[in-house]
Amino acid sequence: MCRRLIGILLLCLPLTLPAQEETTAQTAETTDAQQQHRFGYLNYSEVIRLMPEYASSQEKLNQLQEKYDAELQRSDREFNLKFAEFLEGQKEFPENILIKRQKELQDLMEKSIRFKNEVEELLETARKELTAPVVARLNEAIGQVGSEYKLDYVLNTDNNACPYINPAAGLDITEQVKAKLNIK
Repeated sequence: MCRRLIGILLLCLPLTLPAQEETTAQTAETTDAQQQHRFGYLNYSEVIRLMPEYASSQEKLNQLQEKYDAELQRSDREFNLKFAEFLEGQKEFPENILIKRQKELQDLMEKSIRFKNEVEELLETARKELTAPVVARLNEAIGQVGSEYKLDYVLNTDNNACPYINPAAGLDITEQVKAKLNIK
């Protein structure tokens, strides 16, 4: 009878060990879930707009925009002048001149549209090129502050992207980043 009881216990023993392992794994998962991640947050747009380099890049971009705008206005004036001439003389033009002038107007309009699209692309490229060093400097400062405060990540609160942050759970690093960039 004792041998039977020991045999039954030995058969049951391996079945109870995995249950203990599961409990240990669940406890470890609970501990990991309870461990909080530290995070910081700031309004990225607010900080970047305060950087002197950003103001300089925007000034250069505005100057480029003005040059393109002047050329677009010149092109529009040329088109409007030719269109007015066309309207004045269209009743008197022979058919082949009328067709030729219509074709010229069509070509001017297409060139103008292509140039406007090209200007938009060129301005977007210029904007990216001019702001890239500013963005890189800001990102570096954010990384430094994040490392100093041992943060796991930093949230950008621009455009109400994060409408609520519990102040006890996160750290507003706006002032620290401004200090790192030597801006007020």
